[in-house]
Amino acid sequence: MNARTEPAEAEAEPDAIAAARPPLLREFLLVAGLFLVYKLGRRLATGHTPDAFRNAHRVWDLERAVHLPHETAVQSALLHGDSLARLANTYYATVHFPATLAFLVWLYLRRPEHYVWARRVLAVVTSAALVLPFAFPLAPPRMLTGTGLVDTARIYGPSVYGPPSSDHLSNQFAAMPSLHFGWALMVAIGLMAATRSRRRWLWLLHPLITLLVIVGTANHYWLDAIVATVMLGAALAVVHRPRRTSGTAERGARPLVPQETVLAGAGR
Repeated sequence: MNARTEPAEAEAEPDAIAAARPPLLREFLLVAGLFLVYKLGRRLATGHTPDAFRNAHRVWDLERAVHLPHETAVQSALLHGDSLARLANTYYATVHFPATLAFLVWLYLRRPEHYVWARRVLAVVTSAALVLPFAFPLAPPRMLTGTGLVDTARIYGPSVYGPPSSDHLSNQFAAMPSLHFGWALMVAIGLMAATRSRRRWLWLLHPLITLLVIVGTANHYWLDAIVATVMLGAALAVVHRPRRTSGTAERGARPLVPQETVLAGAGR
């Protein structure tokens, strides 16, 4: 009788992913709480309008002193056509939360170990970012006079903000740090860490576009993004990162377990 080798059936990978995935209800409450803290925490740091404008002039002068590019250069590129400005405003208004939420959902379903890591990093960055509006309230550049910048959302739409005096849904004097940019950068870093595609570096287009949008629409200064980057770097240094997923898992194929030798006809 001839002997032949047959690979054993491998169903371990889906089981391993399911075992590493934290309870859905708990994670839903944690992530919902993170978004709620982000919104409500910024609302608490209101009532510092004079300080916010003084700090805005200081930031503007500091950027010029260290020779950072003028925000007006980016905005001028957007104002070549109404459609481009409206597209940038739409990106600012609609991409921030959905993209971050989709990122967390995908990691939860496909890369649960990376999901826990990313959720912790975002929680650390967001919690730390809520302190700055109390210590350093900051008016966005669209509110400064004499800079050459305009409020593109007010002129071209759509806008997520109302007049600061009657806007009870957000704190418009909490420009630093830019969590728009900080979260977008974490989305890119998280996806690059959790995948093995040679094109994974393209995820960096998300924070790059976000940076150009937040500056071009005059909602943030360059320094807001720089501070967000520093805070994210500190969070990444503190929160332990899981191992990179294997190339086999990234391609969607099931990894083979050690082969088991089966003798055809044995025991007959």
